[in-house]
Amino acid sequence: MAEQQGWTPILAEAEIARGTAKGIEVAGRNIAVYQLEDSTLCATDNVCTHAFVPPSEGWFEDCLIECPLHGGQFDVRTGQAQGAPVDEDLRTHAVRVTDGMIEVMLDEAARHWQVV
Repeated sequence: MAEQQGWTPILAEAEIARGTAKGIEVAGRNIAVYQLEDSTLCATDNVCTHAFVPPSEGWFEDCLIECPLHGGQFDVRTGQAQGAPVDEDLRTHAVRVTDGMIEVMLDEAARHWQVV
């Protein structure tokens, strides 16, 4: 699928279960998609701001993802770092579902999530 007006398709909605995180490489970027227990979809960059490790490979519960290397946590809804050792937020991306396909806004201006 091609990018449409800044939206980039990344995976089928059926490919991610509630309460899970999935790392995707798309358009030369590492992106993590999260489906919260209430079915809300969120997306962030998938590179920890503390060390070059994909947070999507760490522990994920409720709205928190924990980096598997040093245990730093981020709120996937906002990208906000939750304390030491991380002190820099993850970049977030707007998310939507179109015809069963999860799409993210990858441009630099898209830093906030949206409920789908």
